[in-house]
Formats: sequence, C-alpha cells, structure tokens
Amino acid sequence: MILVTGGTGTVGRQVVGRLPADLPVRIMARDPARVTGAAATAETVAGDYGDPRSLARALEGVRAAFLVTTRVGGDDDARFLRAAEMAGVQRVVKLSAAAVLDGQAGDLITRWQRAGEELLCASGLEWTLLRPRAFMSNCLSWAASVRAEGTVRALYGESAHACVDPADVAEVAVRALVEEGHAQRAYTLTGPQALTAAEQARQLGELLGVALRFEELSLGQARAALAGRYPAPVVEALLQSAGRLRAGAKAGVQDTVRRVTGREAGTFRAWAQAHLAAFGPLPA
Repeated sequence: MILVTGGTGTVGRQVVGRLPADLPVRIMARDPARVTGAAATAETVAGDYGDPRSLARALEGVRAAFLVTTRVGGDDDARFLRAAEMAGVQRVVKLSAAAVLDGQAGDLITRWQRAGEELLCASGLEWTLLRPRAFMSNCLSWAASVRAEGTVRALYGESAHACVDPADVAEVAVRALVEEGHAQRAYTLTGPQALTAAEQARQLGELLGVALRFEELSLGQARAALAGRYPAPVVEALLQSAGRLRAGAKAGVQDTVRRVTGREAGTFRAWAQAHLAAFGPLPA
C-alpha cells in the first residue's frame, strides 16, 4: 500500500494522478471529498496530523508514503514519523525545499524544513528528500491582475529563479515511491532555465497574444500583499527568501529531473501554455 498525504495540494494531487492504477493506493486528506484524479481503485481516508487515531488508520498496511507538511513551525513531521514507525512503514518520500542547502538561509520556513529532514533521516526508515525550487504554478497568483489589467506585479522582477513545474516534482516523487534505487537520496529539483518574473511575464504575454505590463512591487507592497494570506512570521520568512532571490541564490539549474525520469524538465513556456485558460479572458 502507498499512502499519499497532501493529496489535494499542488504536488500531491499530481502524485495521485500519476501512481500506477494497479498499485494499492490510499490518499489521506482532511476533506476526502476534495480528492480528484485518483484511480477508481484508490482509497481515500480522512486524516489529520494532530489526530493520532486517524494517522494510525491511514498508515495501516502502508509500505511507502509521500509526506507533505505545511504547518510552518509545527511538529507534523514528528507526529507522522512516530505513527509511521509504529505502523511498520518502510519508505517515506518527503517534500522539502531547495533552500535547506543554502547556508545563508536562516528564515523560519527553511529552519522548519531542515528540522523535518533531520527527523526523517534519523528515523531508520528508507527516505528520499525532494528539494524543489519555487513552483511555476506560483504564477497563478498573477491571474486576477492579468485578466483585469493585463499586468503582472512581483517583487525583484529582474532576479532569475530556476522555478520548477510541479508535475516534474510529482513524477520524481512517484519514481521514488515505486522504484528501487532512491533510498537515502536527496534530489534538488529545478526547471531547465532560470528566468526572471519579468521574462516570465513576457513569455506569458506572447502566448496570450498581448504585451503584458510588468510592475515591480516595493518591499512594503509585497509585505502588504502577503499579509492578506499568511501569518506575520511566515510573511517575514517569505520576504527573507525573496532577498536571497535578489542575491542570485536561486538561479542555479540542476538536471535532476532528467537523471531520475529520463526526460528533460518542463519549461516555463510549456507550463504556461498548459495553464493559459487561468489567465483569460483578457480585458478588451
């Protein structure tokens, strides 16, 4: 049995859709009704990291698990791993972040991710760490301003970032879950090219057939925009992360997707083409 946590999230839902239909799969979600794209044979269960009984039910008979935690600063990794060891799970594939490798990264989110990795590596289980750069799908946050104003707004828009297609992260996760040869390995996952937000806006505009405007956000504007979505400590961590982007720390390209899957990582243009409907219709 393979367990997928975070099955309604950016990467988890794509893992669900890519797992072979002939394998027994269980998907844990707070709201199982939100799970989509699973094979008809897949099982969905309600579960929460804060509920030991639900974790025990979700992990019963599980051999390999895909672990996604999102409560920054919380102890969900520890709760899950304790339950996984008690249930006899053999293999855990954890979604982490590339920032853990950056010695200059000391923000709250990165410290929390490092702690989660350390717990898994010390657990005695087979482990694989997935360390992606930012997801190309983060650009979906531009959709409203593109549709309403033909404008993209971002902080540090001339700083390059080797962002990755979440589908590629999901494909590597599936390989690590179902194949041998990935135990005790950490994979840094990037796209094939580092692009700035301004360059992404230009490519998106070309696909839409319009010249999108790009507007640079000030630090204060970015802080205000993030404050509507995240708690204050997370906002400051994200802004510190953006500062490392400005310093060039996120421009390095890795060929890990090709080495693991046998194909090149997807480009931003290809991702944007596949998600173009999210950015239209445009204003007249």
